Amino acid sequence: MIDGLDPVIHAPKRLAAMAVLANATTVTFRFLKDYLEVTDSDLSKHMSALENAGYVTTTKTGHGRGATTTYRMTKAGEHAYTTHRDALRTLLDGPK
Repeated sequence: MIDGLDPVIHAPKRLAAMAVLANATTVTFRFLKDYLEVTDSDLSKHMSALENAGYVTTTKTGHGRGATTTYRMTKAGEHAYTTHRDALRTLLDGPK
């Protein structure tokens, strides 16, 4: 029944971040922080977990206060997100 659920993605803030990334080519740290209404440290922690799993890549440009961090979903991330989303739908739809 829970086959396909990914514990890395399942955390609500990570799932929300992956949903945003699934609908965009790239997303900035600032956009995700504002959209998800989380602190810098909270977002950093969750995005690091996704990056460590190989689900997102991080690009940093500039230095200091003018620096920009951008995230992109990887192919592995796309596959994991789609599999997780489909497993959630199956679980929520219940037995047929």
